[in-house]
Amino acid sequence: MASSSIVSVGYDPEASVLEVEFQGNRVYQYLDVPPEEFDALMEADSKGRFVNGVIKPAHPYRAA
Repeated sequence: MASSSIVSVGYDPEASVLEVEFQGNRVYQYLDVPPEEFDALMEADSKGRFVNGVIKPAHPYRAA
């Protein structure tokens, strides 16, 4: 993944859970993420900016 802050992402469409691994081995699961937002994340020029600006403010999360 070409990002300075994100190592990898995964998405479970059945559960609508987005899992993001950040630099430093921090992993978070964002809940109730629709497939359209996952697709937009994958197309975003800056993955970190998209997660911070779109995903984090709109979705509850848990540390994985």
